Amino acid sequence: MAAIPAPTEKVAPIVVKAPPPAFSDIAKASNDLINKDFYHTAAAALEVKLKAPNGVNFTAKGTSQHEGPVSSSLEGKKGLSNGITPRQFSFFVPIRSTRQFSSSLYHLSQPPGGGWASNSLNIRLIRDGAGISITQSWNTANLLATKVELNDTITSGLKTEILSNFNPASGNKGQKLNIHFKNQLGHLRGFFDYHPSGKVSTLFDGVVSHEGFMVGGEVGYDVQKGAITKYSAAVGYTTPVYNAAITATNSLSVFTAAYYQKVNSAVEAGLKATYDANKGNNVGFELASKYKIDAASFAKAKINNLGIASLAYNTKINSGLTFGIGGSFDTQKLNESGHKLGTSFTFEG
Repeated sequence: MAAIPAPTEKVAPIVVKAPPPAFSDIAKASNDLINKDFYHTAAAALEVKLKAPNGVNFTAKGTSQHEGPVSSSLEGKKGLSNGITPRQFSFFVPIRSTRQFSSSLYHLSQPPGGGWASNSLNIRLIRDGAGISITQSWNTANLLATKVELNDTITSGLKTEILSNFNPASGNKGQKLNIHFKNQLGHLRGFFDYHPSGKVSTLFDGVVSHEGFMVGGEVGYDVQKGAITKYSAAVGYTTPVYNAAITATNSLSVFTAAYYQKVNSAVEAGLKATYDANKGNNVGFELASKYKIDAASFAKAKINNLGIASLAYNTKINSGLTFGIGGSFDTQKLNESGHKLGTSFTFEG
């Protein structure tokens, strides 16, 4: 007689709960929909992403504002696994001078013995597993910045950032220490800012969540004065389909209500209303929507209470080129100048 198999016990799948967002990101979904991918803010923007055979990623960016000088940056990023000795490499980029932008020579090198040498370049070295990264940069304001990040190095969920700024002409420009800690229940952050004059300011914020509900707060403190400089509060609720949040910032004087919803797989919509108690009884609002045309392109539109309408279109032409175009129009003064147009080109290779 055949043996009867014992019934198997079903094991429920383990669902890992994501940590809540940072205090500044409680309304991130609606803020991104309303603010990102509208290209009229600059006359032209160019971004080039290249990956060298040795694994170094380079990103060059340039922006031509409607008014003001052209701004640019160049970043080199190299990821290393633990125990791997980096090879020697170098990279040079000549920049042509124009009337609005002075030329410079970007240079990144790493000697065989380790260490970094740079000029006008953001450099980032990451050790996978250890979670250690070092970023060095030099911008057109002649500011040398160094950033050291320790991510999950001391304990899981803890990220520490140490930042230092230095100007070769005028000396020290201050240091910062940022501490982030998050787990399934909360997201806490502390920011400590030291000014060369001796002033020390701090900012603390935190968010706790339970089944989609979020409650957060923020407080700023001046160590020298021994006084609170500002405080804020926020509540929110989020699901995979929609997000709603109410925030009170600037010492509870500016109130913002934001709502985001993913209507379907192709349409997203968002609304934000803002009331400033120090500026009267008027309530400002912004309404935005995004439509996914196909897998490679989308269109966005938004309008505010002042009648300023913005349109944008983004398409991935091929695997190496993404193009964006947008415009901002004053619907109450269509016959007047002041409308803005902008384009964006992103090359990847």
